[in-house]
Amino acid sequence: MSTSDRILLVLHIGFAIFTLGPLTAATMSTPRYIRKRNVVVVRYLHRTTQIYGIGTLGIFLIGLGLAKGDLAEVWLTVSMTLFVVALVLLLIVERDQRKAVHLLEVAAAEAVPAPVPARPAPSEEAKEAGEAEGGATGAAAPAAGGATAEPSAAGEVAQVERGRLAAMSGVVALIWLVILVLMVWNG
Repeated sequence: MSTSDRILLVLHIGFAIFTLGPLTAATMSTPRYIRKRNVVVVRYLHRTTQIYGIGTLGIFLIGLGLAKGDLAEVWLTVSMTLFVVALVLLLIVERDQRKAVHLLEVAAAEAVPAPVPARPAPSEEAKEAGEAEGGATGAAAPAAGGATAEPSAAGEVAQVERGRLAAMSGVVALIWLVILVLMVWNG
């Protein structure tokens, strides 16, 4: 192996370490932050996926340089095909992240409480509620109903995207591992 081949191999492995690691971490943690409705973190993870997704092209290009046009090897063809499949899946992941950011922003905008009209003093409210229900105050019933309705709605935002992101990022991580095994086994 010549010196230029060794340099290309170091660059290939370096690109793989420093791009695939953060890319996989960003795509696999996105569903957790969608569930938590943290739009700032989901937006950051989306941007991270875009940047490191483009960086993975360096892995592919340097790998082509290492192959030196000898693409007749089955393991090289399989590795490159799997890499292209992973890139296509990453485009779907990026699209779902973008859509989840939009849905979370819309949900956050809708969750902003509307201005509430002026209410009577608390002593007057209790007196009116007590008279209407035969002396019992009805303050506990509305509070319990309002508290249980909100968490059920929280899980509904971007649920489809969250599931697709979890599945696709797992498949992409598995593809990276298969490519790694092919490279080590046949390299």
